[in-house]
Amino acid sequence: MTPRKITKPVRCKGVSIYRPFVYGSTAKPLDPLNRPPNISAEHTHQWTVYVRGIDGEDISYWLKKVQFKLHETYTNSLRTIEAPPFEVTETGWGEFEVSIKLYFVGEANEKAQTLWHALKLHPYGPHADAQRERRDPVIAQNYEEIIFNEPVEAFYETLTSGPVPGNQTGRAAGKSFASSKGSKQSTLVKGRANNNNNNNNNNSGGERSAEIPYAETAENPFCQKTEGKELDRLNEAIKTVEGMVKEERRRLEERETVLDGFRRADGVEVGVGVKAQ
Repeated sequence: MTPRKITKPVRCKGVSIYRPFVYGSTAKPLDPLNRPPNISAEHTHQWTVYVRGIDGEDISYWLKKVQFKLHETYTNSLRTIEAPPFEVTETGWGEFEVSIKLYFVGEANEKAQTLWHALKLHPYGPHADAQRERRDPVIAQNYEEIIFNEPVEAFYETLTSGPVPGNQTGRAAGKSFASSKGSKQSTLVKGRANNNNNNNNNNSGGERSAEIPYAETAENPFCQKTEGKELDRLNEAIKTVEGMVKEERRRLEERETVLDGFRRADGVEVGVGVKAQ
């Protein structure tokens, strides 16, 4: 009997595709007059740790399951969520670090990746007292982008094809690799698509995109406007640092000039000192 030949999945050479998502937690103080039954008297907060798509976008077409590793004092501290919403809700009294392990769909042929999130129960900052008095929820979340370098063809198909109408899991329809590659590679390999396509990225049809929303909403602060403001802030910070460096170099040159004067007065050869570069 001829041995069965194992064929390795073909990867898309030179292609990188990213997908944005959010991970984090929300926490709210328990109401002393309306506490959930059967919880410890020491517990002060109810919290939820999660992995979600930007602005509620479905991410189950590339994310198969999420494993949350809670503090060891919790019963069944290793929680595996195999369908959206990818989240765990519990009660407790202390803050701790949660391990979040992402498992990708089978066709991805990618290893699981692990993130870490610091669960926060209490507000911090200048308005913490007012937030505590109002019993406001404490939200601690992070924007992240997962990058798939040279994905296999089947996974590239899943990432770029449009969702199946009526498919609640958001899995892609069967679409030829050549068609999806030709139409999306230019927008996904080296950056985000043109901003003019912002209104066409709600996954209601067509091909999937990595675009984040153009403007923020009450539920989602991560958007292109916020990103632009952050880039502007970073550019201003770079200019400030460059100005500080320039000023420091000027001061060094002034000090070197003064030292040269002292050397001449003492009959020492000038030019021995180290000049600022």
